[in-house]
Amino acid sequence: MAEADAPEPSLIEYPSEFPLKIIGHTQAGFAQSVLAIVTRHAPDFDGATMQMKSSKAGKYLSITCTINATSRAQLDALYRELCDHPMVVMVM
Repeated sequence: MAEADAPEPSLIEYPSEFPLKIIGHTQAGFAQSVLAIVTRHAPDFDGATMQMKSSKAGKYLSITCTINATSRAQLDALYRELCDHPMVVMVM
């Protein structure tokens, strides 16, 4: 593998608690969809710990999930699936 093709080193030490903020339009099924995706990638995630907050006008819903991140590959796959979901506007 050429040096330019080498993956960048991770700035996170694993395992590590890692908060994800997922923002989407307020709509039925959004929180359940997020929970399904997060638990698919982090099976030990406890859905009861999800924190939800509506925007002032109620148009958007922010969900914070703090997972036990075990690898960069896990986080990359989780971000990819969340970002590809039609209900998700942004993932931070």
